[in-house]
Order: sequence, then structure tokens, then C-alpha cells
Amino acid sequence: MSEEPRRRRAPAMSPEDRREAIVQATLPLVVKAGANVTTSQIATAAGIAEGTVFRVFKDKAELLKAVIQRALLSDDEVAAINAIPEDLPLQDRLVVAVESVLGYLDRMWGVMGALRESGWRPDHDDNEKHKGPPEGMQRISSAVAGLFGDAGMRTTPEHAARLLLGFVFTNRLQGEGFGETTAEPVQLVELFLHGALTPGGNTCLSS
Repeated sequence: MSEEPRRRRAPAMSPEDRREAIVQATLPLVVKAGANVTTSQIATAAGIAEGTVFRVFKDKAELLKAVIQRALLSDDEVAAINAIPEDLPLQDRLVVAVESVLGYLDRMWGVMGALRESGWRPDHDDNEKHKGPPEGMQRISSAVAGLFGDAGMRTTPEHAARLLLGFVFTNRLQGEGFGETTAEPVQLVELFLHGALTPGGNTCLSS
């Protein structure tokens, strides 16, 4: 009688990979439940025992801070923008970039908004560190600036990138004073490059 083959155990993760896996599993849970997410839910989503969470993070607060850091990280978006083919027309390249930026904003605002609504506040020292645009957004801005290349421009690529991102940022805001309707990426880029007036539009306002 032949012996049953032994079940092979999955290779152990490195501490860095385990930490990243837990953070990735936690991120969508935080968007849904904010700080009310439980470590039991996190463990189930990550496919690990609940005790493993506390072997990687000293407490849930440390894990939530790691989730915020991950939400602010823009490595994936910067790589996607840098990979946009150079032979595409500028307008098409900017549309792809804006789509990446919107994904970054949705992730960042989703995490921060859910935590804020659930009553969780980071330490004062952490707030001080994040004054001004997040580093991830600054890296995105630099990547977008690189898309303009040698196009004929009235300003520098860096300034144009900041203006476009400000345009995208404002358009994405919703709520009282801004309305609920947002423009699609292609509309945003067309307005940014060509303005709000149609060709030959009347720029003279009647009194």
C-alpha cells in the first residue's frame, strides 16, 4: 500500500513580505470600516492567524499608520505614468496619467476619510510630518511634468503639471459647494489643454 504524499508547506514569507501582505489586506477593510476594523477581520482577509498580526505590528494603531503610509505611497502610479508610450499624442498621454492620479486620490482619500469618520486621529507629531503635499503626490507631479517633453508651452513642464493636478484635485472634490458631478479624465485634459471656450468662441462679455 503506497503512502499518501506529504502536503508541502507554503514557503515562509520574509518579514517585509508578511508586513506588506497584512497592510494590503487591511487597506480595503479600512476604507469600509475605518478604525473600527478588527484584527480578526484583518487576519481572515490576510489568511493568517490573528496572533500573527501582533507578531508583525505591536498594536492596531501601528498597523493603521502603516496603512496610511501605504495609501500615500505612489510607486505604482509613478511607474504607470513613466511607462506611458512616448509616441502617443500629448493629450492621450495626459489622459492616462490623470486616470492614475485619480486612482491615487481615491485610495488616499478613501483611507483618510474612513479613518476620520470613525473617529481615529493620528498623533500630533504625525500631522506635523504631513504638512504640505504628500511626497507621493510630489513624485506624481514630477512624473507628469516629464510627459510634456518639448511641447510648445507658455510655462514650465513642472508648473503645468502642478496646474493640471490642481485641476484634477478640485474636480474630484465632492460635497456642498462643489456639487456631485465630476468630469471624466478626457474632459479634464481637453479643458486643461484647450480651455473652456469652443474654437472661435466669443471672449467679449456684454455689459
